[in-house]
Parts: sequence; C-alpha cells; structure tokens
Amino acid sequence: MVGLRLKPLNTVLIPPTPPRGHRTTFLIVVWVLAIVAGLAIRLVPELERNFQALLRTLVLLIALALTLVWFLLLSRHNGLLRLVVAAALVVFGFLAPKFLKIDGTADGTGRPRIVWRSAPATRAAVTTAPSPSTIPPPDRNTAILRDAPQFLGARRDGTLTGAGLASSWETTPPRELWRHPVGSGWSAFAVSGNMAVTQEQNAGGELVTAYDPLAGTFLWAHTNYVRFFQWQAGEGPHGTPTIDSGRVYTYGGTGILDCLELADGRPVWSRDVLSENKLPNLLWGISCSPLVLEDSVIVTGGDTNGPTLLAFRRSDGEPLWRAGSDKASYASPSVATLVGRRVILSINAGSFTVHEPTNGAVLLDFRWSEGKWPLASQPVVLGPDRVFLSAGYGTGCAMLQIKAATDGRLEATELWHNKMMKTQFNSAAYRDGHLYGLDDGLLACVNAETGRRMWKDGRYGSGQTLLVDDLILVQTEPGPVVLAAARPDGFAELGRLGALEGKTWNNPTLAGRLLLVRNDHEAAAYELPAAGAATR
Repeated sequence: MVGLRLKPLNTVLIPPTPPRGHRTTFLIVVWVLAIVAGLAIRLVPELERNFQALLRTLVLLIALALTLVWFLLLSRHNGLLRLVVAAALVVFGFLAPKFLKIDGTADGTGRPRIVWRSAPATRAAVTTAPSPSTIPPPDRNTAILRDAPQFLGARRDGTLTGAGLASSWETTPPRELWRHPVGSGWSAFAVSGNMAVTQEQNAGGELVTAYDPLAGTFLWAHTNYVRFFQWQAGEGPHGTPTIDSGRVYTYGGTGILDCLELADGRPVWSRDVLSENKLPNLLWGISCSPLVLEDSVIVTGGDTNGPTLLAFRRSDGEPLWRAGSDKASYASPSVATLVGRRVILSINAGSFTVHEPTNGAVLLDFRWSEGKWPLASQPVVLGPDRVFLSAGYGTGCAMLQIKAATDGRLEATELWHNKMMKTQFNSAAYRDGHLYGLDDGLLACVNAETGRRMWKDGRYGSGQTLLVDDLILVQTEPGPVVLAAARPDGFAELGRLGALEGKTWNNPTLAGRLLLVRNDHEAAAYELPAAGAATR
C-alpha cells in the first residue's frame, strides 16, 4: 500500500528502553530515616537539649553527606552539572573560613554562632577612671538598695528573703534606672553600699569595674593584661566578685586572684594561681567566685587531679593550704553547717567534697559523676544533714544524707537519684520542702523528700534563677527576665520584662529591690515594685 512503512522487526520484538530515572529510592529512604531518627531523638525521656541538638546535627550531617554521594555517584544527572556542583563545594569550603567565623555558641546547646569576619566585636570603652569630681551625685533612694556582696546571695544558695517584692508586674512594672554597654564576660554584679562591681573584658585586657548601682555611673577599673577565649565559652571572665570588709576579691578567667580596695580599685595583692601552681586552665575557663571565710580567701584549682581548692591569707595573699585530689569544675566553694560542723563544700569535676576550713582537710569525698562533663551548679543544703546536688549533661540530681563517721570524717548516703532536675549553668534553690530550678531550660519544681517532679513549664534556655521569698526571678538565656511563683501546685508566670537582648548566661543580682542584669555586651538596672504597689 502506498505510504505504508513497516517498523524494523527488532523494534517490534524488543520493547523500547524506558526513560532513565535518577534512582530516587535511595534518596527517599535516606531522608525518611533521618526524619524518623529526629522524631525518635525528641521522644527519648529526659534526654537534654544539648544532647538532642548534638544527635540531630549528626543525623542531619549524615543525611546531607549521603545526599551528596547520591548526587555525585548514583544519580543520572548530567556529568557536567555534577562536576560544577563538586567544584562549587570545594571553592565554598576554601573561601568560607576567609569570610566567616565562629563567634561563640548561639545558646547553651552548643550550636556554633557563625558571623561574617568583618562583624565588629562589642567592647566596653572603659579604660581609665574619671576623677571623682566628674561623677554626678545620684538620687540616693536607699529604700530600694541593699547589699548583695557575693555570688548568689549571703549563703551562695540563690535564696533571698525579706525582699518585699510585688507578686505581679501587670499593673506596676519594673522601672528602668540605667543601661549602658559593658565588656565581654559572664560575671554578675556584687553590691556593697554605693558600689556595684563586676568583671569584664575589653580590647585592653581583663577588667574589674565598679559602677554606681543606682545611676550606672562608671567609678573605677582595675586591669590585668590577659585574655581568656574559647569558642564555646566565649571571651572574658566568668566569676563574680566578692566584697568583704571594704575590699574586693576577684578570680579572673585565666586564674588571676586579685584583692582590691573597694573605694578606688587600688591593688592590695595579687596571685596568678594557675601559673604559680603549674595548673592547666579548665577548658571553658575559670568560673569560680572567691569564697572569703575568716582569714582566708578560697578558690578552685585547674584541670588536673588536685589541688581542688587553694586558700590564701586575705590580708596579704600568702598561700595557706591546698587540698583535694579531683580536677576542678565550674562551681564555686561555699560554706555551710553540716551535722554541727562548719565546713566548706565543693563541687568538682566528678565529686562532691567537704573540707575542714582551717586546713582544707577532706572530710567527705563523694563520687557522683563520671567527670566527663562540666558541673556548674552549687550544692543546696537542706537542714543539718541533707545536701542536694544537681547538674546537666546527663548527670541529673541526688539527695544525700550526711552523717558523722567514727574517724572524725563525714559519710554520705544517697537517698534518691534521678533526672528530674538537670541544671546546666543554673543552681537550684530550696523552699518549704521543694526545690526550684531550670531543668534543661524549663522551670521545674521537685519534691525534696521523694525526688518526684511536681511540674515543669516555661522555656527559658540556659538561664539563671533566684528564689526570692515565694517568687522566682528567672534571667532567661535570650535576655528577658521573668517573674514566676514558687509553689508546688503548679507553674505560674507572673510578669515578664524585656531586660536584655542576646545570649545571657550571667546571674542576675538582686540588691534589695534593685535588680542588676548584664550579659556579654550590655548591663541594666531596674527598680522592682514593692509588695502592694501592683494594686495601687
């Protein structure tokens, strides 16, 4: 027939080859498994945010790596396209470090904060003290100001009483008194009279700085020409000054212990503790606040097996004693009375130790951590024979009963141990049979007798807390300050204040009704409303 064309026999007997696909089954399986793994990580009971973030990041990196393998080796994309993508990745890997840098962590989970290399660093402009005549006299509203001369209050347990704060900020919010830049560091303020002292870092060195607490006016600065920096911990000192009998005691990020006159910052004595004792610094830097006890000043050691604590004579800085065989950690020594004895308490890399104040002799050495992760929370003493310990990074919490041993030492029995309170940088505090603190970034209440968690709510990150009568002040990691109720029957947020912006690991300081807050670039002061003010 005209126009009729027959197909070749082989095309009739052999079906045509189907279009080539990209073998997407492999890719689909990879990402389905990654999503399932991510959901499973979130569902693991009491797995902390930092470990969750680490595992999720690991899953994501594996999935991305397998996706790249699929694209370059298994997919059927054009060869030139695959070559261009591979070259682009190589170029990016080469150029990225030249234009980008890691500037600390984004938050307490350890996620790196990546910024442009050209991004300016925030530094305080403090260099020299103005003459006293240039300091304007502030309005002395002494009704709101009380002394807060050391870390976490008089007993270093984060518990303050008799503050007389309003139980709500809805009608009468806190009043801002001042705000100004400060240098880097995670120190808090110590307050005595008309002096608020903190530690910070600027381009010139590590500073101890004094400000007027009510006006924010800069008064004086003492400089050590050193700098601590670690990409996760950031830059600058971590400890909080201790004020006692007209002098200031500070322990810097590199291990320099200073004694200064409170009035003008004049040096009295100084010891380079780590260098003199040939001790390596901790990975994330010295974070101890000096403990002033009778005629001694006591600080922690370094990242080696002893000495855990070192004592110096407060009058002239001469060494008094060294004690302990564990590595130091990120808590500060404190003093307490246990079973009728006045003792020093110390949280170390893997142990809780109790020491004789006169010579540092170890009275109790209780191992309660593997020592692989930092311990930063203060021990909480509950009466004459109970001590509560807590930490993050998988350690959890424990209640100890302390007894006197026959050899003059002390012994500890663990009453309960669980993960109902996982304090990371925060320290728990005790009131009326219950413990309050940030359990992996959420405010929680735990029954001290049983260890049972009563409630857990609010998302405040790696922040800090103060227990003030029946209220809790929460310095959240993102910057705002929250007022919450300290009661076991349920969580209640009573007020919120946009005090700061940006990552805030510093403890708040409450000096009467004066709230002093700061982070690594800014400080501010607020007058908190008194009880009854919210209903006026």
